[in-house]
Formats: sequence, structure tokens, C-alpha cells
Amino acid sequence: MTSESRAAALPISPPRPGRERLVGLACALGVLAVWTGFLLSSRFGTRQFLTPWDMAALRYAGSLVVGLVIAAAFGWPRLAPGRCLALMATAAFGYPLLAYWGFRYAPTAHAAVLMTGMLPFAAALLGAVFLGELFPRGRLLSLGVVGGGILLLAADTFGAHPGAWRGDLLFLSACLSWASFTVLIRRWQVPALTATTMLALYPPLIYLPLWWLGLPSEMASASPGAIAYQLVYQGFFAVVVAGFLFTRAVNALGSARTTTITALTPALAALAAGPLLGEWLGWAGLAGVALVSVGMVLGVLGRQR
Repeated sequence: MTSESRAAALPISPPRPGRERLVGLACALGVLAVWTGFLLSSRFGTRQFLTPWDMAALRYAGSLVVGLVIAAAFGWPRLAPGRCLALMATAAFGYPLLAYWGFRYAPTAHAAVLMTGMLPFAAALLGAVFLGELFPRGRLLSLGVVGGGILLLAADTFGAHPGAWRGDLLFLSACLSWASFTVLIRRWQVPALTATTMLALYPPLIYLPLWWLGLPSEMASASPGAIAYQLVYQGFFAVVVAGFLFTRAVNALGSARTTTITALTPALAALAAGPLLGEWLGWAGLAGVALVSVGMVLGVLGRQR
């Protein structure tokens, strides 16, 4: 028997649970960083003469370029048409379009609370209904602490922006859209590279022609620097990097634990929105940041199902 045949006959060791958990944690923390930047960048985009349709166009244009490079290196994504449509409807169209429109009416803290802060609860509920995922006592405690922090953040920021309810409803809808995507990739066990490449390639082919043919645009009024920044961040980081890391984290940790980690996004975004956007937190908001952080730590350290 040759050395090649002996090597082929050896059993392939499955990934070690400990290593897989560390990989999942690293990916979830990466998503946390990118999502915080997404909230701040999207809110900032509304001050750069870009319409929500323009923001989406830059997102899809940037992702298309990167998606073509990934497809050239690793091949075209292979996924059943029905699953492609479901993942695109939730992650590629529902989540970003609703978010961009919401930022026209409500500040960063509202998006942080309703779009990412509520995600662990929406994902946990859908996971229990459609995946049969259980609620250990530690996870319930973690979600309860996170919920208390979200309420404090909401109490601190919502009263200062009357009329922002339109954006709040859009943020909640975006949250449900991403929670549905989370459950779908967990249920179908979609590989991270497949989901990332598909979401980077297919949605632009649908959206960009529609935008070019007549969706409202103020792109000509925006500066080249603003356009370049949003193109890179929204298209590469928010779609490709975050999409890959999130899918990998969900497959490694499960939807409940992953979204518990990303529940720290509201705290980070709300803190950063002060010096960057002039949207400062009061004492209740700062207490909410601390509670959300404690809840995230409890969720990570709790026993996995």
C-alpha cells in the first residue's frame, strides 16, 4: 500500500468541540465589531446626502465585486433555489433595506436597541419554535439581564426623539428578518462560504438594475469620499465579512449563544454614537450598557445545550 493510499484510508477526525467553540466565539466577536460599525456608518450615511436606496446600491455594488473574486477562487455557490430565495429575502433584502429606511427617522441608539438588542429574544423564540432549542436556566438568566439593560437603554434614549416610531417599527422588522435568517442557516446547516458567496453575488443582480432604472437617488450630491467609504464598508465588511463570520458562529455555537454575544452591539454602538455622532447617553443608558455586557458574559459562560 502506497503512502497516499494509507493516508486516504485513515479516518478523518471530527473537529474538537473545544476548538470549535473558540472559533465560534472569535467569529461572533468579529460580527460584534462589524455590526457596531454598520450601525454607526448607516446612521452617518443619512447625513451624507445618500438615500436609503443609494446606501443599498453601494452595499450591493461592493459585495458584487468581492463575491466575484470569491467565486473565482472557490467556485460558484451551490444551494437549492428555494433556499437561496429565502436567505436573500431575509438577510440580503429585508434586513438592510428596512435598516437604511429606519435610520432616516430614528437615531443610532434606537437601531441598536430594537434591531440588534432584541435579536437574541427573536432568535431564541424562533429557534424554540422551529428548531426545538431548549432554554436552560443559565440562558434564561442571561436573556433576562440583557433585557433589563435594553430597557434602560430604551428609557434613556427614546423620549428624546418624538416621532421616531416609524424608524422603530422598521428596526423591529429588520430584527425579525435577521432572526429568521439565523434560524434558516442553523436549520439547513448552510456552510459559511456558501452563504457568504450567495448573498454577495445574487442580490446585486436583482437590485442594481432596478436602482439604475428609477429608484430615488442623491448619489450626485454625495462626496467621493462618502461614496467610497460606504461602498467598502457596506459592501465588503457588512455583507462579506459579517455574513461569513455570523454563519460560521451560528454553525459552531448555535443561534441562541451567537445572538447573545452580538447583543453587546447596542451598548458599543450607543457609547460610540456620543463622540462620533453627537448622540450622548445619560446615566440610565450607561447602566443599560453595563447590564447588557453582564448578560452577554453570562450567555457565553453558560453551559451549552
